[in-house]
Order: sequence, then C-alpha cells, then structure tokens
Amino acid sequence: MPTRDVDARSFLPLSPLTFLVLLAMAEAERHGYAIIQEIEARNVGLRLRTGNLYTVLQRLRDQALIEESDARPARGDDRRRRYYGLTLLGRAVLVAETGRLEALVGAARLRRVPGRSSKP
Repeated sequence: MPTRDVDARSFLPLSPLTFLVLLAMAEAERHGYAIIQEIEARNVGLRLRTGNLYTVLQRLRDQALIEESDARPARGDDRRRRYYGLTLLGRAVLVAETGRLEALVGAARLRRVPGRSSKP
C-alpha cells in the first residue's frame, strides 16, 4: 500500500487498544511482551492478552502503520522476539488521533464537564 498519498485521518477514530499499541511504540521499537507491559503500566483499565495483541499487530502491519524491525535493541536479546516500530504513516495516524482526542477533551472542558483534575 503506497503510504505517501494516504490521509492519516482516514484511519480515525482508533479503538482505545489500537491507540495504546501505537502509543507504546511512539518512543522506541518494542517486542510484543514489552508492548503489553507498556500498556499495563499506563493503568488505563485495559487488559491485553497475547492473542489480542498479535491480532492488532497483524492488522496494523497490513495497514502499513507499523513494520517489523530487524534491529535488536538489547544485546543478548532472545532472537525469537519480533520488534515492531511505527512507520511514518503510523506516526501520522497517532498524531491525528491524539489531536482528535484533545479536541474532544477540550470540548468537554468548555462545557465544564468534570475531569480527573476537578474536585468533587
């Protein structure tokens, strides 16, 4: 799929799980278990199982949002691990979805909808 002419907004809205998987790869390439750990560390209430993760990863690869990497970030790393990273399109989709979510939260704040920082 040629990614140069693809509008990142055409992938929106992302499911929360898809967003978190892309977000987990925003700073560095990660293998599957590291993606699961990163999502669980964010403590957003989503439990990710290995089977679900690899289904999402395959779909993101098919959409050219992520790609498998041959790089081995950790010395002595298990050669069976597959590392994934964002493509340029994947990063653009992550940025677009972040902007969409920020706009929604901004609209809620304008309506004075309580958020985490509000006091009961």
